[in-house]
Amino acid sequence: MRNIPLHWQIIAAILLAVAAGILGGADASIGGLSFIAVYAFLGTMFLNALKMLIVPLVMSSIISGMAGMGGDRLEKLGGKTLLFYACSSLIAILIGLLVVNIIAPGSGDNQALAATISSSDPALSDTLAKVEGRGMSDVVQVFVRMVPTNIVAAAANGEMLGLIFFSLLFGFFLARSKSEHATTVMHFWQGVMSIMTEITMWVMKFAPLGVFGLVAKTVAVTGFAAFKPMLLFFVTATLALLIHAFIALPLVLRYIGGVSPKKHFAAMTPALLTAFSTASSSATLPLTLKSVQEESGVSKQVSGFVLPLGATVNMDGTALYECVAAMFIAQVYGLELSIVQQFTIVMIALLTSIGVAGIPAASLVAISVILGAIGLPLEGIGLLLVTDRILDMMRTAVNVFSDSCATVVIARSEGEETRIAINSTKTDT
Repeated sequence: MRNIPLHWQIIAAILLAVAAGILGGADASIGGLSFIAVYAFLGTMFLNALKMLIVPLVMSSIISGMAGMGGDRLEKLGGKTLLFYACSSLIAILIGLLVVNIIAPGSGDNQALAATISSSDPALSDTLAKVEGRGMSDVVQVFVRMVPTNIVAAAANGEMLGLIFFSLLFGFFLARSKSEHATTVMHFWQGVMSIMTEITMWVMKFAPLGVFGLVAKTVAVTGFAAFKPMLLFFVTATLALLIHAFIALPLVLRYIGGVSPKKHFAAMTPALLTAFSTASSSATLPLTLKSVQEESGVSKQVSGFVLPLGATVNMDGTALYECVAAMFIAQVYGLELSIVQQFTIVMIALLTSIGVAGIPAASLVAISVILGAIGLPLEGIGLLLVTDRILDMMRTAVNVFSDSCATVVIARSEGEETRIAINSTKTDT
């Protein structure tokens, strides 16, 4: 197994997991031990190990990167990062809007789907309880969460925005400190980052087992029979995500970044497969950092700044899905949306893809905000529950790939050669 590349190990684990999930189903057991319990154990242990790395890795990456930058470079880097994230999310939403209008998965015979929604469904009731009372005020709360009252509590609760903001401040003032101890502190954080990278590499040796558990559990619980009524919506959302990931972003890499999309895909494959399996951009962050730095050749300064921020606020796949889902529900209910209403969906999807970061059931909260804005019942979310888990895995992979593309393009704009640049002469050292 040691000689087999990690991405092939993960692909094999996914295929085995799909087979195990289909053959075993939700009720299979041996000696009273449920297969799903075993899958859950493997998946949870792997996810916990990845999440364990997030706080020290994010803090050390940002602080080390910030400490090595000048004030002018930091200002430019921040502006470029925010501009890229806003533009890529907007492109993703427009792709979703175009595809859902062309295919119209909720029109025709599928309009009868609205009658299948049962208000007594426990899954729907739980979901509505999570999104009830949510609105645009939750988008504003992103700025409140950015400045935590207690950084230790923020780290413990996984409030990444607050953690990133504190790390940015710490690194900024560390770089400008005249204290005789500043160099020692800088070396400390650089040491932490190196150690966390080594731990990440060790944890990833268990990735095939963790991925197997996560995917097998999903397949066993979800199954495929329930997908039939929602198949056209599933295909529509998947097609839009694929267009963004395999056409739009590669074009950006090739013509704006001047790098090889094929090489970057190869470099990011383990991270993308892990993102697909875990459905968590944050949990995948340790491996994303490793792949971008070691395989694509982006500096730790740029990647340490751009990637943690992107894992929190850049949600291309999520924004695209919100748009497609809202349009689908409108079609199911027979609502013809005007250009103004569709533009409203685009703008709300763009804002909420950032603003609801960190909120439980974030994409469903965002969709509830959109539905409220165009006058549709929240019960329409019940249509999405069957396919949500699989599509969540897909859109997370797109989110992570977009983050990595932003990092590479911004690194190139900063004059870095990278290993994946067209005609690159950079080699491993």
